Amino acid sequence: MSLPVRATDDAAMLRALELAAGAARHDDVPVGAVVTALDGTILGEGRNLRERDADPLAHAEVIALRAAASAIGSWNLEHCTLVVTLEPCVMCAGAILQARIGRVVFGAWDEKAGAAGSMHDLLRDRRLPHRAEVVGGLRADEAAAQLRAFFDARRRP
Repeated sequence: MSLPVRATDDAAMLRALELAAGAARHDDVPVGAVVTALDGTILGEGRNLRERDADPLAHAEVIALRAAASAIGSWNLEHCTLVVTLEPCVMCAGAILQARIGRVVFGAWDEKAGAAGSMHDLLRDRRLPHRAEVVGGLRADEAAAQLRAFFDARRRP
């Protein structure tokens, strides 16, 4: 991990993993996300809903960001942390930057589409007007196991 994990991050990740499991039960890729305040209070949460809602934008991060913004009455989430089970994709990284999230903690690395250090590093790109702190790999084995089980089940004849 690139930066230290806070005590509240692990509890938030456990909730994100629960949300991810819920997504898998409904045939969506198991990704869960929560947005927390500085004290660890959950302001918003989400899970992938692309299949359920037939919505290509219904990624867990976007849903959690919308819920948190609604909860505090502002799009600006600069003092918040987004905790997500999978490294954000390019679309979600853009949403994270637009919401001014100050810190992102994620579980599994996404070597195919990650935008927080794997394929791209948009969240820390110095050319952009906003950057987020990034902590990767929190409970990575658990998050990766959920994803692996989901895709393995779909590959079986």
